[in-house]
Amino acid sequence: MGDPKKIKSKFSGPSHPWQSERIEEERTLQREYGLKNKTELYRAQSRLKTFSDLAKKLIAARGPQAEKEREQLLTRLARLGLIKPGAQLDDILGLQLKNILDRRLQTLVARKGLARSIKQSRQFIAHEHVIIGNKVVSAPGYHVLLDEENVITFIQNSPFASASHPERALPPKKPEKEVKEKPKEGPRQRRKIVRPKRR
Repeated sequence: MGDPKKIKSKFSGPSHPWQSERIEEERTLQREYGLKNKTELYRAQSRLKTFSDLAKKLIAARGPQAEKEREQLLTRLARLGLIKPGAQLDDILGLQLKNILDRRLQTLVARKGLARSIKQSRQFIAHEHVIIGNKVVSAPGYHVLLDEENVITFIQNSPFASASHPERALPPKKPEKEVKEKPKEGPRQRRKIVRPKRR
């Protein structure tokens, strides 16, 4: 039967495990985008690095084949919604990690108002309530193409398809507490201490 294929990791982690600034930044992104763990963050970083490495390689390359690959890369990233049509290779080098995370299905479902929070958005997708066109997608990290962004909705027989569903309604805003002004205190007066007279 032969040796089983060795499964290779599709992402690379940080070079140094203990860097307080990087760890704090990762925690902030993890909360902001509702990521399950840092593996999803490292996958996005690896994808961004792949695009940057390709752009650097093609900037220095010359010839008809390099020109063809440039057009293919720019067209691909424009379809992914990462760059605008007509952009140059230098624009790819300006991409940041948030540009990749903004194109995740979980992020777009929350921003389109289909969920009350980023975590609820993940739950709807994992439970197969969300559909893109005619395709049910259950992966929160699915990278949405630019053409697919307008066809994200709930599946027809989902209870959340109705906008009046209580879980889709925005939570009521808490009334702001009135801050009472403290009365201004005048100059402190010294208290007279009355001591009993000694006999």
